[in-house]
Amino acid sequence: MTTIFRRRLYRRGSSFETTIPMPLLFAIDKSKRYNVIFAFDAEANKWFIKFEETEEKRQKKPAKSIEDKMETNKNGGV
Repeated sequence: MTTIFRRRLYRRGSSFETTIPMPLLFAIDKSKRYNVIFAFDAEANKWFIKFEETEEKRQKKPAKSIEDKMETNKNGGV
């Protein structure tokens, strides 16, 4: 039986989270985004890790200006 879970790899200051030793990251392009896939093979009693490139960063919706919010409230919006 194999157990698999994935976590997002992200930079925090000068380190990476999800506690992946830096020598294991030598082959990835650090300008791209990745998920780390952890797989445990119970039969072999071993853990395996794999890096999966994720899609580009999602764009955030532009924040409404104060004037837009006030106008929405005047018209009965929430």
